[in-house]
Amino acid sequence: MSTLKYLRATGNHLHAARKYLQVLGFSSLHTAPNSSVELHSQDEEVVIALGSNVGNRLHSFKEALKLMRQSGIHITRHACLYETAPAYVTDQPRFLNSAVRAVTKLGPHELLAALKKIEKDMGRTDGIRYGPRPIDLDILFYGHSGGLSALWEKFGGESLIGEEGMYRVMPVADGLLDWSRRTLVMGILNLTPDSFSDGGNFQSVQSAVSQVRLMISEGADIIDIGAQSTRPMASRISVEEELGRLIPVLEAVMSMPEVEGKLISVDTFYSEVASEAVSKGAHLINDVSAGQLDTNMFKVMADLDVPYVAMHMRGDPCTMQNSENLKYDNVCKEISSELYSRVREAEMCGIPAWRIIVDPGIGFSKKTEQNLDVLTGLPDIRAEISKRSLAISHAPILIGPSRKRFLGEICSRPAAVERDPATIASVTAGVLCGANIVRVHNVKDNLDAVKLCDAILRQRSSTMKFRE
Repeated sequence: MSTLKYLRATGNHLHAARKYLQVLGFSSLHTAPNSSVELHSQDEEVVIALGSNVGNRLHSFKEALKLMRQSGIHITRHACLYETAPAYVTDQPRFLNSAVRAVTKLGPHELLAALKKIEKDMGRTDGIRYGPRPIDLDILFYGHSGGLSALWEKFGGESLIGEEGMYRVMPVADGLLDWSRRTLVMGILNLTPDSFSDGGNFQSVQSAVSQVRLMISEGADIIDIGAQSTRPMASRISVEEELGRLIPVLEAVMSMPEVEGKLISVDTFYSEVASEAVSKGAHLINDVSAGQLDTNMFKVMADLDVPYVAMHMRGDPCTMQNSENLKYDNVCKEISSELYSRVREAEMCGIPAWRIIVDPGIGFSKKTEQNLDVLTGLPDIRAEISKRSLAISHAPILIGPSRKRFLGEICSRPAAVERDPATIASVTAGVLCGANIVRVHNVKDNLDAVKLCDAILRQRSSTMKFRE
């Protein structure tokens, strides 16, 4: 069942929805008659919904998208990924739902025929109406897709998430991650001799494994392993040297019993390192350059099928803090624009929006005051991105203020290891403003802060629903 169909069912506003969609110029062609018209000589924009609740649902989506491209349907954007309870026929597995925006020269009925052929080729049979199916492809818009944001709000928008069995999810580690239920804590493991906070502490496999074991025992959800320093003015090492530091530790960590149920991230801007790390079991890639420091990164990530963290940074670690890269008229607005342009390119290279995590890059190409603006301006960043992409504006936001220099400047703490209290305060501010993942050195104390923030947000949400 498509997400739109699901919203109509759970909202119980079918007649009103149809009327509203007619006003927007919406045409549902799923039941259109089989007739023949000529191909359009000009590209038409279309929106196609995907649904699946049989077999490997995500694999079915990937296969359907591949067949759509082969059929002359060129994907330009992806929606978020949703898991929903079945409607109408409720005795069946849960559905995975999404939608894509595309351009095609196919006429409306040729497009319908192409989609029906894809459904049939993937094992779809007539079966029970609204019943189980390996793939369901519905044309939501043809030739006009304006008003999608308004339509989303019309059906309830963010208030729908978590209600009536509907959740926004991200595929990772052979499962689906619902990051809206609580804030995730990412523990930092630096394998470098020159990181600003703990450089040289975890260069041996034994010391690295011990630190991972400690962070997991303290409640880390994700371990982020980095073998290349990205502190200001850090010298860049080669792919070979980075792999030499990373792989022995990564292999040891992946073999730890304690890692079961946890996510392992690798912090790298090299596509070769990303590819090798995923082949060794890494679950996600954290790229501080959002593809700027390796032109192959997006193409490689498109094939790796793991979540990708795209972080905002101007220049590289050697140049990011120069005067030119610190110039902003409106820091949150410009971060939104620059970060979106990178994510847009990633999506055009084949990384779907449902696998993207965004990071505004606290401490990268920002002065102290600008870092503070980012921490409290996360809602503004989302709002600015939503003007360009509703899906990306709903992507998880990761923040990494841990022990950064701006905290030392504010609190007069020149030693990075003395900045944990300030880190806790900055994490608290970020989570209350909408951060979904926090990247920290001190897992134990920041986890307590995150738990309190989540409780505050739940209480706030509960109070607002009660008033409504």
